[in-house]
Amino acid sequence: MGLKIEGVGIYLPKKRLTNFDLEKMVDTSDEWITTRTGIKERRIAEDETTSYMAYRSALSAIERSGISKEDIDGIIVATLSPEKQFPSTACLVQEKLGLKDIFAFDLSAACSGFLYGLEVAWSMISAGRAKRILLIGSEKISGIVDWKDRSTCVLFGDGAASVILTNDESNSDILASKIYSDGSLWELLYAPLCGYINMKGRELFKVAVRSMEEACRYVLDKAGLSPEDVDLVIPHQANIRIINSLAEKLNIPEEKIYTNIHKYGNTSAASIPIALYEALEEGRLKRGDIVLLTAMGGGLTWGATLLRF
Repeated sequence: MGLKIEGVGIYLPKKRLTNFDLEKMVDTSDEWITTRTGIKERRIAEDETTSYMAYRSALSAIERSGISKEDIDGIIVATLSPEKQFPSTACLVQEKLGLKDIFAFDLSAACSGFLYGLEVAWSMISAGRAKRILLIGSEKISGIVDWKDRSTCVLFGDGAASVILTNDESNSDILASKIYSDGSLWELLYAPLCGYINMKGRELFKVAVRSMEEACRYVLDKAGLSPEDVDLVIPHQANIRIINSLAEKLNIPEEKIYTNIHKYGNTSAASIPIALYEALEEGRLKRGDIVLLTAMGGGLTWGATLLRF
């Protein structure tokens, strides 16, 4: 049974926080941030909540898919910045959409959350438990960033993106997928309850490149394909140096790597679906393309998914 992405939608806060704005807030500079991360600006939610951004992106995805919202069987929200301890952000989105008698739950896998969500949704749809699932990545990371810590506050941004996933007998499919975790490495990237993000950047960089490369090679081998067969790579937008190092390891040319980190920074679970939306809008991605998605996040969690879009 195939898995088709019927619609992709996004919501981005209006407020832009540039590197020059950050120069006035913390001891940093545009040159320092750009050379080390590739980020020029990021979006910051003000009055918008995690569930509101998720809801707005869901409306966009539903409209683009051409389906009725009543056709949705379940909602999965991937987030590391839930609006409340409980209920789940997904339940709040369900209420905003006015949907009844469906399932709704959050998934916590940090920056790998969208890939984990794809795996869960694919399993449920393949098992006949659902026909259409609304998968959302929504993050308000600005609320858990220490704006006095220049090593972390320059990295993150807010936003949301949604996809409608459905069972389909066409060529659209997940060709291969693999998700991983290693709880022994949790101290490399974490936020305590009601606290700020903590990160050991140098150690995380090395683990991220190695682990994502291994995950990408695994799914390619599983599908019987090589890096040369990939039409587009959409990596988690965490750091341009990580993205470039991964591309070099896989020997994939720059023109096949999609990046928008310069505009949004690291939006965690929203990162890949926001990039997916923009790649479609820009004509970088079309039906039938082989697309490689990969991410790493706190946990540590990581993985890769290979799609025939």
